[in-house]
Amino acid sequence: MAEEAGEKNLAPTEKRLREAAKNGDVLRSKELAVAATILIGAGFFKMAGPWLLSGLADSMRMGFTWDREAIDNFNPERLGYAMMVKLAPPVLLLGLLVGFSAIVTQLGPSPGGRFMMGNISPKFSKLNPMSGLTRMFGPNGWIEVGKGILKVGLLGTIAYNWASSRLDAFVALSATSLSGQLSYAWSSITSLLFQLGGGLVIIALIDFPVQWMRRMRRLRMSLQEVKDEGKEAEGSPEAKNARRSRQRQIAMGAIAGAMKKAQFVVTNPTHFAIAMTWDPDLAPAPVVLAKGRGEKALAIRELAAENDIPCLEFPALARSLYYTTREKQMIREELYIAVAGVLSFVMALKRGEAREAPPVEVPVALRFDADGRPDPEENYKAPPEAQTP
Repeated sequence: MAEEAGEKNLAPTEKRLREAAKNGDVLRSKELAVAATILIGAGFFKMAGPWLLSGLADSMRMGFTWDREAIDNFNPERLGYAMMVKLAPPVLLLGLLVGFSAIVTQLGPSPGGRFMMGNISPKFSKLNPMSGLTRMFGPNGWIEVGKGILKVGLLGTIAYNWASSRLDAFVALSATSLSGQLSYAWSSITSLLFQLGGGLVIIALIDFPVQWMRRMRRLRMSLQEVKDEGKEAEGSPEAKNARRSRQRQIAMGAIAGAMKKAQFVVTNPTHFAIAMTWDPDLAPAPVVLAKGRGEKALAIRELAAENDIPCLEFPALARSLYYTTREKQMIREELYIAVAGVLSFVMALKRGEAREAPPVEVPVALRFDADGRPDPEENYKAPPEAQTP
């Protein structure tokens, strides 16, 4: 069983994939980047070829045109700057397009990925001959060899067919003008680039699933790792208890002042707690001093026990008070009779009288379940004996 827990045969979780992407381990295909670069370059030569050729022609004219003034005032810097102004715009545009395509094809398939500066730092471990032999003759090495053979075969076939289809035209170029030869050479090279780019796209379509499977295999997790991640996400029992304890302490600090004035607490039995008092000099009806559910309810109960305040379990009344009355507010008139019975019982307890807990009836319109939804069907009579601390 321990071996099964330690064996990495489970698919990576979303959290594992996100962490790997943040560390630079994203889904990448070099073949896709190469194919995109070749196709963008071919498209640029096809669409912006005249622009680039015009710049080249103007640069050559400036470099090979000499007059008396050019000889007397020879300034190679000015000549170089003029040639750069002609050639820089198309070359820079081509560089930007190629760079953008490389970024998109490398980071696009993995949205969570990011550029890692550590990837460009020198890695001296790759200079280890044994590591190199392991990469060459390992599974990854054989995969790369297969890809290389496929690329050579496919691209070689494309280039052979391209050359064969244009052989006669190549022979006939000797009878054409220089401008015709250059024009044909330019269109032929552009056509070859498009065909090679198409072949690389086919290779990329094969390589991309391979890279996906290799990455998923590399990031596989063991059963224990999945369990540990789940515990980390949900929190260990110890962490949960510590968190609840802190929440309860915070709640106790917030309601400590109100609890000093409370005469009794109505509970349900632990989910809800409502601390109440009645002072005719302050208000004509009982007032809710503090109320809460969950950790705050536990804090109210603990403070009630510390201050010897009776805690009475009347579930229906507790829910009704919680959902109909705010803190430091008088209770609703419809609850006067129910709370009066509880208050009378509390006073009897303080006088030391032994008395059974009174039956408590909550109006149908003020009956709620634990989630605050109307719940008129439940039996709302109090238990035979109310529990006190």
